[in-house]
Amino acid sequence: MQHTTLLPRPPYDFPLSAAIFSTGKPDIRIFRNGIFRQVLDTGTALALAEVQSSGSVEDPKLTLVLRSDRPVNRKETRRAGELVASMLSLPDDLAPFYRAVSGDPVLRNLTIRLRGVRAPVTPTVFEALTDSIIEQQISLAAARSIENRLIRATGKELVLDAKKYYCYPDPAILATTPDSTFRSCGLTVRKGEYIRDVSGLILDGDLDVEGFRDYQNTDSIIDELVKIRGIGRWTAELTILRGLHRPDAFPADDVGVRRFISQFYLPGRKISAAEARAFAERWGAWKGFAAYYLEVADLLGIRPEE
Repeated sequence: MQHTTLLPRPPYDFPLSAAIFSTGKPDIRIFRNGIFRQVLDTGTALALAEVQSSGSVEDPKLTLVLRSDRPVNRKETRRAGELVASMLSLPDDLAPFYRAVSGDPVLRNLTIRLRGVRAPVTPTVFEALTDSIIEQQISLAAARSIENRLIRATGKELVLDAKKYYCYPDPAILATTPDSTFRSCGLTVRKGEYIRDVSGLILDGDLDVEGFRDYQNTDSIIDELVKIRGIGRWTAELTILRGLHRPDAFPADDVGVRRFISQFYLPGRKISAAEARAFAERWGAWKGFAAYYLEVADLLGIRPEE
């Protein structure tokens, strides 16, 4: 068992930031009783990461404990710390975002009430892309159920104290996953094909999703992604927001995003994707983070009249 201290950039509210994982599954990823847990693949070992706060919002400090079925070396510990820091967006400077939305009464209030909340990031861009494909045209609850079944069916296993924990499958696994497995997890044959095709492109070197981190322009990433069969603008934007942590990525076609805008700004009036995209221009380059704060507010039961 290895212990590491992580120092987020203040302000950072760990419980509010991790609340998005409170409905997760203990064998995959969850935030419960003040502890965030997820299996990490360091490249050479699987380790169950357990993260909890040992500081405050203005003086944040996290304690990371790693548990594995064998001793974890220093290199693996360092890599796990880097993954957790990236996943929880610990280096983020929130000040520019808060300044940018300070003229919006709704978001000004939310940034005060949710001070220190960070948007999470998937460990890999591939995971964000695969999840976004799964979530196409179905409810988020149904998608989460399918994602969990796929992880259990195909992901690497870590056994600790007679309990199984699962890590997200990599492209090498999903490139050879048969239709029968995808169907048993609740996926359509077509979505299974999309996931298998994307995995194959990555393995063949024809698609470098991690290389998108070096792109300066978000629209250029969208242009590249939508060339791939099964990936439209919504899937690309969601991938960029979740996997690349681009604050200007705004999935306007998302039903949830439109509902949050309607709920907090337009007394419940339903709006189209085009209206949502136009509305979000008021937040400029921070529209993706703004939408995330609306989502967290909804998750925590904060209502517009408050």
